[in-house]
Amino acid sequence: QVQLVESGGGLVQPGGSLRLSCAASGSIFNPMGWYRQAPGKPREWVAGITGDGRTNYANSVKGRFTISRDTTKSTLYLQMNRLTPDDTGVYYCAINLNLRNYWGQGTQVTVSS
Repeated sequence: QVQLVESGGGLVQPGGSLRLSCAASGSIFNPMGWYRQAPGKPREWVAGITGDGRTNYANSVKGRFTISRDTTKSTLYLQMNRLTPDDTGVYYCAINLNLRNYWGQGTQVTVSS
């Protein structure tokens, strides 16, 4: 089992940037991803990175968000630029181990003027 702890959320104005971090208790060479959940909406996938480092993104964030990882620190990142109010929500990281997703507790991102 692995434990994930997200950080880096907060309040930011439209057009601003934030970088989220997800610290893992073990190796992060498995597929990982970022998800978000807005109030009253289901959780949605935002970005993913495969075990060998390939990345992909939801259309809504492509060109604005960048997922990356530092395997020496067992940390996953999400750089978010040009944020809009539609990006508001709780952001979760997840890791897939043996066909099961493990989740962090989430970090709140609020985009508002």
